[in-house]
Amino acid sequence: MSSFVSQLPLAPLGAGDLIDRAVRLYRRHLFVLIRTAAPPVIVVAGSGILFSIAVRRVFVTFESDDLLWYGLLTFLSLSVMLGGYLFMLVVMGGATRTLVAHLLRNEPVTARATYSAVKARFWGLVGASLIVMTWIMAASAAAFMAVYIVLIVFVIGTVLFATVAPWLSTVIILMGALISIVLGLWIFFLIAARIAYVPQVMLVEGKGVFAAVGRSFALARGNVRRLMAMTLFTTFATYSALMILAVPLGWYGYLHGIDPLNSAQWPAWYAIAYSVLGPLSSIVLTPVWMLGLSLLYVDERVRHEGYDIELMAARQLGEVPDVNVLSPLGTALHSLEPEPPRPGPPMASGRVLNLS
Repeated sequence: MSSFVSQLPLAPLGAGDLIDRAVRLYRRHLFVLIRTAAPPVIVVAGSGILFSIAVRRVFVTFESDDLLWYGLLTFLSLSVMLGGYLFMLVVMGGATRTLVAHLLRNEPVTARATYSAVKARFWGLVGASLIVMTWIMAASAAAFMAVYIVLIVFVIGTVLFATVAPWLSTVIILMGALISIVLGLWIFFLIAARIAYVPQVMLVEGKGVFAAVGRSFALARGNVRRLMAMTLFTTFATYSALMILAVPLGWYGYLHGIDPLNSAQWPAWYAIAYSVLGPLSSIVLTPVWMLGLSLLYVDERVRHEGYDIELMAARQLGEVPDVNVLSPLGTALHSLEPEPPRPGPPMASGRVLNLS
């Protein structure tokens, strides 16, 4: 049997195992995953190109009408870009359901299956993704404040030691920068990790928005290091792919008299080409991030709930029927089909029994 289960058995994963399994899945379903991730990334790419052009024109335009137009275009493109990132979070939930269906029933991994799942719970996923984005912005603000406070402390220490030992002040400021970056990343992921599984919980377990938020909080115990490792790996891989694409473009522009470091003087074709490079690398590598989050969700349930045993039982015996029993654990895979109405109580007979 060539199923996913026979080749990649479920077990608690470390950070390296998580990345390795995500890359192996990515290689197996490369073009399907690229098609799945492409729509939200294309939305982000198109709005990013408009945003970069509009921002450059704002600083070189002197006519009031043109300035108003480019300012409005900047605002609209930024709004569409945020909507694209929101759409990306929504698609991640559908990708997790497709992965679990592959684990459970060996169903094929297709873009249609992912978007069908997204369509079934679209507005709920949009609301959940708004909560996730708001929470991520709050985590970013908390991390920034921590970095700022640590840097202020080390800057004061640098000033105090500057007259005594100049070399020591340099060491102190370098240590302060390193410690502040590590602390900021840890605080950000410690807070952001709590809502990492909201779209996944909604589409796999069938829970509502607020119930999914609470469920994500319950699952996200001890996942900070693995989530940080997956995020840093995907970020470095994306920027590596970006540099592979950007260096030839930079050399081509340099040979044609364009300064790659002076973006204000770039011609329109070069600015558009440079703006396309980031989305191209994102289209190629965003599926790794989507798979990583999906596998991390499955791994949390394997660690905390014996999800591997539940998947094996559901694969052999079928899903446990919904008998309206409340449980803190989620189902193996919730059905997206609307439940049929429950039959009402039997009607009494039209004849009346005479007891006299």
